[in-house]
Formats: sequence, C-alpha cells, structure tokens
Amino acid sequence: MSRSIVRQSKFRHVFGQAAKAEQSYDDIRVSKVTWDSSFCAVNPKFVAIIVESSGGGSFLVLPLSKVGRVDKSYPMVVGHSGPVLDIDWCPHNDNILASGSEDCTAMVWQIPDHTPSRPISDPIVVLEGHSKRVGIVTWHPTARNILLTAGSDNLVIIWNVGTGEPLISMDDHPDLIYNVSWNRNGSLFCTTCKDRRLRVCDPRKREVVAERLSPHEGIRPMRAIFTREGNIFTTGFTRMSQRELGLWDPTNFEEPIALLELDTSNGVLLPFYDADTNMVYLCGKGDSSIRYFEITDESPYVHYLSTFSSKEPQRGMGFMPKRGVDVSKCEIARLYKLHERKCEPIMMTVPRKSDLFQDDLYPDTAGPDPAVEPEEWLDGKDEDPILVSLRDGYVPPKSRELKVSKKNLLDSRPTPRRSMSTIEGANLPPQLLEKLVEEIQSLRATVLDQEKRICDLENKLSQYTNGTV
Repeated sequence: MSRSIVRQSKFRHVFGQAAKAEQSYDDIRVSKVTWDSSFCAVNPKFVAIIVESSGGGSFLVLPLSKVGRVDKSYPMVVGHSGPVLDIDWCPHNDNILASGSEDCTAMVWQIPDHTPSRPISDPIVVLEGHSKRVGIVTWHPTARNILLTAGSDNLVIIWNVGTGEPLISMDDHPDLIYNVSWNRNGSLFCTTCKDRRLRVCDPRKREVVAERLSPHEGIRPMRAIFTREGNIFTTGFTRMSQRELGLWDPTNFEEPIALLELDTSNGVLLPFYDADTNMVYLCGKGDSSIRYFEITDESPYVHYLSTFSSKEPQRGMGFMPKRGVDVSKCEIARLYKLHERKCEPIMMTVPRKSDLFQDDLYPDTAGPDPAVEPEEWLDGKDEDPILVSLRDGYVPPKSRELKVSKKNLLDSRPTPRRSMSTIEGANLPPQLLEKLVEEIQSLRATVLDQEKRICDLENKLSQYTNGTV
C-alpha cells in the first residue's frame, strides 16, 4: 500500500493579496530607463520610486500612509543631472536614502518625516569617484554609514558616508557589473558580471576569494544573492533562453546544490530574499506574476511554493523589510509592485485562525541599530545584525540626522569663522580651555541622558496608544 508523503512546511499555503485600489499610490509616472533595477525601495516609513523627469533625474518619496492619487505638484527629490538608476534605504536610519545616477555620482539624502514644501535638492553628501554611470547602490547590512557603489566603469567603491571618503576600491571586474549582494554579516559580497562569472569578494582583503564561470549558460543578465546559511541563490538563463534558478555553495562551485528551469521569457528575474523565513520571491520585469520558493537543507533544497498572478505587468518591485509587516494579520512579506502609472502593495500572508502573535512565523529580525562602527569593520571586525522582536509590532523611531564630517574637503571651502575661532582658541589660557572642555563633556552627558529619557517616554506612549499596556 503506497502512501504519498507531503512535505511539511508552515509556508506551504502562503498566498498573495493585492491591496484595494484606494490603498495604492496612483498617478505616478514610473521611470522608463532601460536598466535592470527594481526602481523602488521601501522601509517601514516611506516608499521611494524612480520616476520620469525632464532635465535630470528625480525620484518620489512618499510616506506609507499617503495612499491614493499623488498630486503632480508633490515635491520630489531632485539633484542628479542624469536619470536615477538605483535607490536604496539605509537599514540603520529610516530617513536616509542613497541614489545612483547616469551623472556618474551617488548621493545620500535625508528625508524629513513631514511632507516637504518644496523639492529636496540638497543631498547630505555627494560621492564622486566613478568615471561612468553609477548603476548599483547598496548599504552594508551591519556597519554604520558604509555604502557600496558599482558603476559602468567596472569599479566597486565602498564609502564611509559619515566622512564622504572612499575606503576601498576594487577593479577585479573586466566588464559591466549586473548586481551586488552582501552576506548576512557584511564580511563578503557576491557579484554577477557581463563576463558571465559569479564572484565572491572579500572587500577588506581587496580580492576575489571564489568565482564560477557560467553558473547559467545563457548570455543574458544574471542575479545573485547570499542566503542566511552563506549559500548563493542565482537567477539566469539557459542556452535556450529558458529562465533558470540555482543554489550554490561558494566553498565548492564545481556543482550546484540545486538547478531548476522555470519558463521561457525575456524578463530578468529579480530575487527578493527573506532571511527570517528562508523564502525567496522572484519578480520578472514585464511579468504579471510573482513566484515564491522556500530554501531548506532537504532535497531538492529549493521548493516551489506558489505563484501570485495578476493582469498587469510589473515595471519594478520594492520589498519591505520584516520590521514593516503587519504581524497581527500573519503577513510575512509585502511587495510594492510598480505599474506604468501606479504602485500597488501586495501582501503575502500565512493563513492562521488565531489572532495571537505567531512566534514560529516571526523569529527575531534585524533591527535598525548598527552592530559595528565603520572603523571597526575596516579593521576586520564582523558582527551579525542586532535582532529585535516583533511581538508588540515595530514602531519606527523619530528622524535622526546623519552628520557628515568631510575631512578632506575643508580646505576647498572658505571658513573664515572657523579660522577666527582657531586663532582665538590658541590665545586662551590652559585653565580656561580645560574648564570649557569639562563643561562640554558635562553638557554632552546631559543631552545623551535626556535623549534616552525621551526615547523611553515615546516608547511608553506608543504602547499606551496601541493598547499594549
């Protein structure tokens, strides 16, 4: 007597549901730039979308609550002199966003919590180091203020945004870089390149530690992302132009852990990975569906779960960090699908009857606090993300200003006041200087204590407001 055995998984019945029309963001002219970027970035506060613009590049940043029709006069973020190609929110500050453009620069922006009255045109810092367009910007997952950029000059540059200085530059790629992905603790990153090689790079040693020629035999663009266990998930094409996905062990690139053919289509598959559930969502540009898979340590290792289908093709896609999902509705992921003229949220939900918090669906997830400082990371220190619990839901903190101290650029700007204070300070008696230093230290300690007290009071107030106390 034969009996079929169905694989046990709590994510087998995950289903996707598009938001209602009034919960979408309408009348947005999504960019038509021919670049395989997602064109959308989301965090628990804002959704940012690269849009069509004449005379330079711009993108739109909306609070998540500002649904409905977007007024044509709504202030945008303008500052690039060429089309914007990629945007990415800082994982450690929900008000900081980086952008890369055809004007050969990357810029870092501070987005205010309130709606600006005029377009935002002054970035916090401009990162100039590429000789061709900057097509990729991605933040380090655990280190404060570390940003990676990659351009069509085949350079990868890692910056300390806090000083505006390049820390590391790598020129190991002979051709166009398609994508870059950090591993969980930010000690390595993987890249795919037009020369059809998948590389694993150690930025602090400035070397490629592993590479694989043609993980997918087709010549069309590939994508690669690190998984939680340190394996690499790839999407690409076969020699017959069928779309294909693979799972690889970077310590042994000879044979794939798994290789799976999907369908025949021209659209590049953009993978979005959720480290908490070990699920990956595949969104093809020009497709009208989202496929999702679960990665496990049991054969066949990459398990197909289901497909969310709709009528309209997608121009791009944004993926919400786990901090921004609604735990009360058992929502495990939220994607923001870009249509030609609107942005539509899509909720991925596990069907559960209980209204209680589901511990098995929501393990502690990466929080907004950095685990290491830039200098520590550069000296070789690695730390996993600092985790937070979602049991009581996540409340985004108030806007924190990113302070930039440009050490190398002071000489290029006239600073008469600073010069005068330096001259005056040189003539002060040592006792007075010591007293001033002590007062400054005392004031700083008082400010830090007050900031901590304010944060505690705000947390208590949010708990009372949410009815959790």
